Amino acid sequence: MLDGIKNFVKWLIRKMFPIKTIKETIKEDVALTDTMIERIELWANMNQGNAPWVDDYVSSLRLEQGICREFANICLNEMETSVSNDKLDEIYQDAIRDLNENLQSGLALGSFIIKPLGKNKVEYVTADRFIPVEFDSRGRLIDVIFIETRKEKANSYYYRFERHKLDETGLLITNKAYHSASNTTIGKQVPLSTIDEWANLPEEIYYPGVEKPDFGYYRNPIKNDIDGSFCGVSIFDSAIDLIKKTDKQFGRLEWEFESGERVIHVDIAAMQPQATIDGGRTAWKMPELNKRLYKGLNLQPGANEELYKEYSPEFRDENIINGLNAMLRRIEFNVSLSYGDLSDAQYVEKTATELSIAKKRKYNMVTAIQKNLKDCLEDLVYALAFYNALTKSGYDFVCIFNDSILVDEEKEREQDRKDVAMGVMSHLEYRMKWFGEDEETAKKNLPQQADMVQE
Repeated sequence: MLDGIKNFVKWLIRKMFPIKTIKETIKEDVALTDTMIERIELWANMNQGNAPWVDDYVSSLRLEQGICREFANICLNEMETSVSNDKLDEIYQDAIRDLNENLQSGLALGSFIIKPLGKNKVEYVTADRFIPVEFDSRGRLIDVIFIETRKEKANSYYYRFERHKLDETGLLITNKAYHSASNTTIGKQVPLSTIDEWANLPEEIYYPGVEKPDFGYYRNPIKNDIDGSFCGVSIFDSAIDLIKKTDKQFGRLEWEFESGERVIHVDIAAMQPQATIDGGRTAWKMPELNKRLYKGLNLQPGANEELYKEYSPEFRDENIINGLNAMLRRIEFNVSLSYGDLSDAQYVEKTATELSIAKKRKYNMVTAIQKNLKDCLEDLVYALAFYNALTKSGYDFVCIFNDSILVDEEKEREQDRKDVAMGVMSHLEYRMKWFGEDEETAKKNLPQQADMVQE
């Protein structure tokens, strides 16, 4: 039915069309604030490795992508989803083929929309490419604007506002076109037929009896304390300052290795003269070793001084790495990852109780993401059924997620029992790990050697 939003230019909308302009154009309020737009832009830049603090001395560790990839992989790793109607299921399975990579973007920017493009195609639209107008009481997006941009020639810009609005009576879809001589204003309304590709689009079409939006909307299960709306919040928003500090800490580590490179300062007297070249200048030749190793200086040594002086400072990398891992562990806590997902597992000095709590914290977040994603996919199936006239076909939607995080913990515990039985892990180590006891307490609680029973 619709040609999509392939030519959408998001910076035109976000940076050149302030919310005030959008409100004046549609003559209604919207559920998006300028504060939220700024935060979405920050999340997008961070996810692309272009955070504001990145410069010649500080590079991005791309922790943002690592966080999103970990959650997306865990959420979808064992997902089983289908539709009982064969025709609908074929379309649906094709629609979610790229779900993982798009869920990663949705986790980064707080939300995304899976929008049908006619009967058998969909488009994933991230939070920086649509304008939410209204949410219902439970946070479902029921009124949204998609904007398509065309530049026909110099100083000639066309914009199409495609609005999908659901109420208690049905679904209303409207299309309006605007023309402007500047890319900083929306301009005046013009007929859709002005652009050939828009000519066959209806200015307004109403579908009575539609019960759900004609798209799937996902948002992260995180309370929005930015502007209080139902707009989604990035999965790593609570760790922004920590990510900034971690990137800078890694910059210190890079500098420690770069500044501590071994250098041998060599007096010019130690160099070997080469053939004279034009202009009477003499070229000097170093001994045949690493070119980065020697630095020629006029040291003017005394009789008892060496011609070679080595510069080889002591590295402080261990302290920097320890600090880096401490920051990574704090990020893991803030975003609800398990310890060791980002940090080096061998530096995780936590009790078994703390590790278990961390896994459960991750499990709870993953479960919440899966619930919201299931709602999104269920609405998507309804939208696909709507565009294929199958809403009354009596189809069943199935979406099951397995609890792999907690199952993995049980597998690990069972393996440790086997290691104890084999003698490669002591009862003391087992108690300290799984009972959360320190060494002294664990020793006291060990059974007598004669009564010791392998688990």
